[in-house]
Amino acid sequence: MREQQGTLGERRAQPALWPSTLQLPGDRPATSAFPPIADYAFLSDCETVALVAPSGAVEWMCLPRVDSPSVFGAILDRDAGAFRLGPDGVTVPAARRYLPGTMVLETSWATGSGWIVVRDLLLMGHWHHQRERSGTHRRAPTDYDAYHVLLRTVKCVNGEVQLLLDCEPKFDYGRVPARWAYNAGGYGEGLAVADGADGSGPPVRLRLTTDMRLGFEGSRATARHLMKEGEQVFCALAWSEHEPPGNVDEANERLVWTAHHWQHWLDGGRFPDHPWRPHLQRAALTLKGLTYAPSGALLAAATTSLPETPHGERNWDYRYSWIRDSTFMLWALLELGFEWEANDFFYFVADVAAGEEPLQVMYGVDGERELPERLLEHLEGYEGARPVRVGNAAHEQRQHDVWGALLDAVYLHTRSRDSLDDRVWKILCRQVEEAIAHWHEPDRGIWEIRGEPRHFTSSKVFCWVACDRGARLAQLRDDAERATRWRAAADEIRADVLVNGVDDRGVFVAHYGTEALDAALLLLPLVGFLPPEDERIRATVFAIAEELTEGGLVLRYRTGETDDGLDGREGAFLICSFWLVSALCQIGEVDRARALCERLLGYASPLGLYAEELDPASGRHLGNFPQAFTHLALINAVMHVIGADERAAAAARAPWSQGS
Repeated sequence: MREQQGTLGERRAQPALWPSTLQLPGDRPATSAFPPIADYAFLSDCETVALVAPSGAVEWMCLPRVDSPSVFGAILDRDAGAFRLGPDGVTVPAARRYLPGTMVLETSWATGSGWIVVRDLLLMGHWHHQRERSGTHRRAPTDYDAYHVLLRTVKCVNGEVQLLLDCEPKFDYGRVPARWAYNAGGYGEGLAVADGADGSGPPVRLRLTTDMRLGFEGSRATARHLMKEGEQVFCALAWSEHEPPGNVDEANERLVWTAHHWQHWLDGGRFPDHPWRPHLQRAALTLKGLTYAPSGALLAAATTSLPETPHGERNWDYRYSWIRDSTFMLWALLELGFEWEANDFFYFVADVAAGEEPLQVMYGVDGERELPERLLEHLEGYEGARPVRVGNAAHEQRQHDVWGALLDAVYLHTRSRDSLDDRVWKILCRQVEEAIAHWHEPDRGIWEIRGEPRHFTSSKVFCWVACDRGARLAQLRDDAERATRWRAAADEIRADVLVNGVDDRGVFVAHYGTEALDAALLLLPLVGFLPPEDERIRATVFAIAEELTEGGLVLRYRTGETDDGLDGREGAFLICSFWLVSALCQIGEVDRARALCERLLGYASPLGLYAEELDPASGRHLGNFPQAFTHLALINAVMHVIGADERAAAAARAPWSQGS
């Protein structure tokens, strides 16, 4: 049975043909060698990820970690390495889906002479550190672990099909071709090696195992086989000491184990019995896939440098963990019942915040502080969008929302457990004091602008969040002195924002001294800065909905009104539109919220995933993919609408219940 695609079956929004309205003069014609971003499938074993194009080619995979240099990088340059398995001469599949409740991709192919079904996955298995401790895991072990194997199986279900395997790794972001050699006798296994050219990590050795007959043509491993009805074959790409499957029966057995692993994990959550449940489940699976299990970190996205503007310069590396995601991540995980993952992420945040150094905006997936940004000049970029960046210079920025994000995360975590240990309390105290010391200074804001620092209203509000949540937690610990002092600081910040951050219409503005809007202000009712019925909150939500939208979708800000240090326009940010859904629910506009949420769910990719942005005219996905923050905001928005509907239904039933 297929997972439900779209909000109500066939109501999915259909993407328009390229080019979109965001085209710039001189863009290439509609045909492109690159698949649309939304057409990629996402695979994960919670240590690395892979993106699979509709053609059956793995076009993005970094090893051994998700933030390592790419081995397959064709998503950023058609010559940067890919691994295709599919029918010869046919590149458009008949159908694609995830096996329900899993991260196992199934692609059906029709060739005119027969049909085959390909299944792709990153293998999971039993915890395998039995006599020694893991050298990478800092969180408590579970019963399962990544097996560091990309498995691909093929079954011919009708007729006969000429199958083609074409594996061409290009190490170090496409700079270093592979050197292939047979491993032992026969044609069933090859080794590909290359030393990392930039010295940023250990050399990666790939081991390709298959029941097809491999041959090597330079840096490419190839195989052809005429499959007949009922026949099955497999191939497995491994990059560690763990053994890949040795035959097709073992491959199928391990595929089933991995599929059951994902379904059992999903069964541990709490999902409402609602038509939108499949969206919540796919979002939860995607977020789980974007976690780095050894540390508990949440990746912002699986990719780098997928453009926010077609052929533009707004291309960033999102393979890191942002502190501001912490509140939304913990809320989503706790709301859906995934307490273990919430704990792991919370303690990752506690780990990175525990030192004496100032809290950063983002960290590497194992807590690294240094994320130097550099350009990969040799890569063409997705559809010519340059530069291609690795690393992210925003880790050095001052962004004052981080203290509030951390404190809100601590507050959520503590409320779910009614306790706050001494280690976390010390971290919390230092972050509240940082917010008090710096809230009156300008910063670069939640959107990490590369223009001049400003007194961003949302940054001030999150400093208020830090003090407000700190005061509440101090009360929980019977620390009256801190509770009183931090409450006074929160009151001072709120008073300052209400004087300087509101325009003559009673609408909150992007930063002091402007009348420009900022979608981050939709968070004000969600964090409780003012009651949702406050006229300034209502006016702000309505102003953003009417003035900061294109085609009904919310922009972060208007690039002509906010100096972000970059050229060009950008698409509508999906998180902002989902925030609008939640904010509309908060102020009682539930019908409007439901309609917008249904529309946004219709913009999901064919496999139920979301990038960072949408072209408002065409629905084309833009930016890194899949994007964690978008899926977090989706969960928040959907649960707000469902919760509001359930409360309304309960209220409607109440008189009948009382009358009976």
